[in-house]
Amino acid sequence: MSAILQVQNLVKNYGDFKAVKGVSFDIEEGEIFSLLGPNGAGKTTTISMLSTLYAPTSGDATIGGHSITKDPMGVRGIIGVVPQDLALYEDLTARENLIFWGQMYNLSGKSLTTRVDEVLEQIGLTDKAKDRVKTYSGGMKRRVNIGVGLLHKPRLLFMDEPTVGIDPQSRRAILDTVKDLNNQGMTLLYTTHYMEEAEELSHRVGIIDHGEMIAIGTQKELTQQVGEAETLILHVGENDDSESLAKTLKDIQGVQQATAVDHEVSVVCAEAEDVLAAVVTKANDRGIKIRSIDIREPNLEAVFLHLTGRALRD
Repeated sequence: MSAILQVQNLVKNYGDFKAVKGVSFDIEEGEIFSLLGPNGAGKTTTISMLSTLYAPTSGDATIGGHSITKDPMGVRGIIGVVPQDLALYEDLTARENLIFWGQMYNLSGKSLTTRVDEVLEQIGLTDKAKDRVKTYSGGMKRRVNIGVGLLHKPRLLFMDEPTVGIDPQSRRAILDTVKDLNNQGMTLLYTTHYMEEAEELSHRVGIIDHGEMIAIGTQKELTQQVGEAETLILHVGENDDSESLAKTLKDIQGVQQATAVDHEVSVVCAEAEDVLAAVVTKANDRGIKIRSIDIREPNLEAVFLHLTGRALRD
């Protein structure tokens, strides 16, 4: 395979704030590449530069041989963009929205009508095509948003957190759509802060945090970075001081990292069974009752915790 996208040291500053700090990566034709990171990591800013919405402070990227800084119009003919914010007219029907945006892509006549029908079938909304978008659920609106990005049959599709704020059934439909598009030959750049989405969808993952790309690879390559580590997930009470417990657990021999998010404490260790008794004792000493404990094999969340010292959902 050859790279359809090559990013070279991309930087975006807003005054003294460095939103993206020298990011570099490639995407091969035909793969799903996920940018995985918490909110504020720089995922949306990166996509905004790659889609030529924002000019980079420095650095460049080529998409299908076209530079985002020197040939933005060439780039726009190759890419499709599904933004995190909905770009729809709610007083129009799904079909009317697709026709409007199709005309923006210079589609017209029978070719436009045919393409709109194809997209409606792809996103599973043929039977709801004549309903006004304002009557749709959040998940259905997200699907129309995806449809807009597909109208001109892009070679590379950017999808920026497309499942945020929707119900589990709609989320499942969108993930299945992503996989179907890839099976049909489309290349996708997918951003998410959901570890399980990146694990399910991606051929390769780029882990990004505070504007920096801190690791890139297949899931196997990334999990190898934490060795044979396992993660203990401690579920504690709503009124328990989980952050204080996490700090205390770092002192236990064999514990590599310990962080708290909401009412969960994540403990990365070589062997969970070797530290379990000491972890429970520490919790009891602090008057914290552990409601339940899960043991997880190495995954992308463990990689993020290992590399940054904090949980992915921070």
